[in-house]
Amino acid sequence: MKEVIQVDAAIIGSGQAAPALAVALATRGEKVALIEAVQLGGSCVNAGCTPTKTLRKSARVAHMARRAAEFGVHVGGVEVDFAAAMNRMQQRVDTARGGLESWMAGQPNITVLRAWGSFAGHPAGGFDLLAGEQPVRAQRVYLNTGTRAFIPPIPGIDEVPYLDNISLLKLRTRPRHLVIIGGSYIGLEMGQIFRRLGCEVTVVETGARITSREDVEVSECIAAFLAEEGVRVLAGQPVTRVEKAGDGIAVQVGGQRVEGSHLLVATGRLPNTEKLNLAAVGVEMDARGYVPTNARLETNVPGVWALGDINKRGAFTHTSYHDHEIALANHDGGHRSADDRIMAYAMFTDPPLGRVGLSEAEARASGRKTLMATFDMKNVSRAKEESETTGLIKLLVDAESERFVGATFLGINGDEIIQVISNFMAAGASYKVIKDALPVHPTVTEFLPTILGKLKPL
Repeated sequence: MKEVIQVDAAIIGSGQAAPALAVALATRGEKVALIEAVQLGGSCVNAGCTPTKTLRKSARVAHMARRAAEFGVHVGGVEVDFAAAMNRMQQRVDTARGGLESWMAGQPNITVLRAWGSFAGHPAGGFDLLAGEQPVRAQRVYLNTGTRAFIPPIPGIDEVPYLDNISLLKLRTRPRHLVIIGGSYIGLEMGQIFRRLGCEVTVVETGARITSREDVEVSECIAAFLAEEGVRVLAGQPVTRVEKAGDGIAVQVGGQRVEGSHLLVATGRLPNTEKLNLAAVGVEMDARGYVPTNARLETNVPGVWALGDINKRGAFTHTSYHDHEIALANHDGGHRSADDRIMAYAMFTDPPLGRVGLSEAEARASGRKTLMATFDMKNVSRAKEESETTGLIKLLVDAESERFVGATFLGINGDEIIQVISNFMAAGASYKVIKDALPVHPTVTEFLPTILGKLKPL
């Protein structure tokens, strides 16, 4: 039996909450074990934000090169070196992960254990863990194990070489025709990227429309600009079977058969909790394996926290990182609550979608007195000057408190601009502060006072 490693805190999984939390605790003099079985950095660094946004840039450069003549620039034929674009992406990932590994290795009081972590028992005053075969005893445990792709039980799915968000990024030969099952954020981002990199792309969404979480006109606008780029979208019919077709695949969608060279399944996520042996200490899970927490991110077992995607309080890198800040602040005697944060997120299509708070549909369903104003990006001067006029802006304000309750920015820089509104919502400021403030010209945000002047009751 190996000697037990004694620590103050053990962190299982190294998603976005884990490294910063480990360092913060270690600098306070605590001994920390960071347990990671696969790659430091979790999904974001290795198969999420870092690689996909790097690849998105290559795709956008190709797209703008094809549009160059619109701007008086003639570049001739545009050829995409698919392997080079993918290798550039991988270099960025390797650099980011390497920097994280060096950072962790240089921290006193942190022991990084490269193995699967699990609970082994709950003795008085602590928790027994196993990192592979290495026993660890910790006074506190933080879970940050993230999620993986959910593969639905479609007939034939186990008989075809489907891709998920991880294996897709390992390709170095360009797919002739990428068929994507799933018309939400991952599916649409990757569909547009691979189309711009030279692939034929078909997106299959079994629901009535893509991005079903968004308002109807937002979904329609996204579907329209994807169609303009040649992305085929099939929505509203079930996928009844997938099968091999020659050296490719075929997907039966309602009454039609879609054949392609590659299949990407992007139909949601599952929590990585099945190997944690949570039952050994009594940590509760829901039916899908997620770990419920209170507003302080504590599980039902004192001394165990669940951070990041597995707590169902936001499946984003930024919510995971924010979770670490909440847990750390409360560890230091504070009283921060995850219930207080206002959810903001982006979809990184081009143009991007930025969203915070309620959608129009949610505001209507709430029954609250709400004011709304909308504005088309085609009427924004900066958008016209840059020939990026696709999209819309929608602002929602509580009629009584004058505070923002939600906003949608679909258009140029929407992923950045949304944070203007999310910060106002966090501050609890009246919309009139923006309406009366001096904006910078020429920008997209200079139109916020104009748009707010058009507020009307829902």
